Amino acid sequence: MIWRLVRAALEEQVEVAARSVLDVVDAGGGTGNLAVPIARLGHRVTVVDPSPDSLAALERRAEEAGVTDRVRAVQGDAADLPDVLQTTADLVLCHSVLEVVDDPGVALRALAGVLRPGGALSVVVANRYGLVLTKLLGGHIAEARTALTDPAGRWGVSDPVPRRFTAEQLRRAVEDAGLVVLAEHGVRVVTDLVPSRCADDPGGVDELLQLESLASEDPTFRALATQLHVLARRL
Repeated sequence: MIWRLVRAALEEQVEVAARSVLDVVDAGGGTGNLAVPIARLGHRVTVVDPSPDSLAALERRAEEAGVTDRVRAVQGDAADLPDVLQTTADLVLCHSVLEVVDDPGVALRALAGVLRPGGALSVVVANRYGLVLTKLLGGHIAEARTALTDPAGRWGVSDPVPRRFTAEQLRRAVEDAGLVVLAEHGVRVVTDLVPSRCADDPGGVDELLQLESLASEDPTFRALATQLHVLARRL
């Protein structure tokens, strides 16, 4: 699902920029799960990540894929992006990062600051309501209640995730960074809820993927997704 959204964003930005090769930044991109496939499409990708071990793994992966000339590894944090990059981008990815940064607002403004006019930002975050549903279905009622009422959307003191978002919170944070929201999606809306035996049935998998695609754009189901995705643009 994530790759489908990223691929669509790339295709749209190619039209907006009127160039076949884009400059892409993956903030917190780690070992290159997205960066290497993007580079295979011919785009230039800079991965900014605080972990030197992850960046070393990225470089190995890029070498194995034959795209070292299109992948650059830079150590740094999302909030320091303008300083560590000293360049601009057509598309910035920020997936599973805002949950752990010191200040999501500061990080989003930094991400927006490296976008060229017309550039786009793809953000994926953990969804508070998706966690509530997952905890409830797992029989963890007290943790579900805590996640619903806690200001940061955490299920308890042992929760390893510092914060989660609602769709409204994410949209407002992106807009406060000066960007215009183009599209919103749920990620893993239904796939985390179905019995594991569905994965053993090829026909069932196809049906599930089709249902996931439809549900990801429906506001009611999107609110219950495991993750939330926003695509926004700098005008």
